[in-house]
Amino acid sequence: MDPQQLRTFVAVVRLGSFSEAARDLGYTQSAVSQQIAALEADLGTALLTRRPVGPTEAGARLLEHAGPLLVRLDAARADVARLAGAPSARLTVGATPLAVGAALGRALGDVRRAHPRAELVVRVVAQQALPALVATGEVDLALIDGLAAPSDPLPLPDVGPLGTVAVDEQPPAVALPAGHPLAGRAGLALADLSAARWLEAPDLAPTAARLRAATAVDGFRPAARYLGTDVRGLLALVAAGHGLAVLPAAVAAGAPGVVAVPVREPRLVHRTELVHGSLPEGPAALLARLLGG
Repeated sequence: MDPQQLRTFVAVVRLGSFSEAARDLGYTQSAVSQQIAALEADLGTALLTRRPVGPTEAGARLLEHAGPLLVRLDAARADVARLAGAPSARLTVGATPLAVGAALGRALGDVRRAHPRAELVVRVVAQQALPALVATGEVDLALIDGLAAPSDPLPLPDVGPLGTVAVDEQPPAVALPAGHPLAGRAGLALADLSAARWLEAPDLAPTAARLRAATAVDGFRPAARYLGTDVRGLLALVAAGHGLAVLPAAVAAGAPGVVAVPVREPRLVHRTELVHGSLPEGPAALLARLLGG
């Protein structure tokens, strides 16, 4: 399959229009139609309905493959460019909200002293998006946090040949409102809380699906959703009784109206990992050494 035809197909599906896809890609509508027709001829089946525009069953299946394929192509181009090109004067670090902390600040200070002309940028991004941004070179490296078994790496999507280094581990805790009946416990089993009210905060805390996978128990139905990256906002909702959340113990402890009770079962850690592609010598490689050391 021609990668450009595949990109055009994805754009048509995303925008639901041949003309909108043409404007988005900078093509004529005729060129878009020709690329889709060529892709359908190559695969021997219709991929799109025309009125309204949408994927056929075969097109929907191709769409599932298209995203990872195009990311891997972009990742290959970025990886070669990093190795072949001159060191960049700009260091862009991606990070999940809870991964931005004192350790990163200290390490960036050392990088600035070693490379005083380097432009430093920190982008706070949701966990699921970060590996692809590293692979395609949109960020030089990333700090990603999440819940994992003590001996397991964080579950990350396969977007290319990326390396990971454990940077930090903290015990997880259940954040409860201060008046909750379980607030005085020394520890909690997550499975016992499967029927409790939970807050779904995908950019900050393990999702219901992640908690179900960790405990092998159904439940953990969200009572409310928090689509933000400010942990103070999430903890304010916990304190007000809108639901529970699993967070690093140090993050949950001390918040007004919130009690952090350690997770006793299953055995889990809140891990922060450094994710990187190839790292030619320069600011990014230095930062990786400082964080991974």
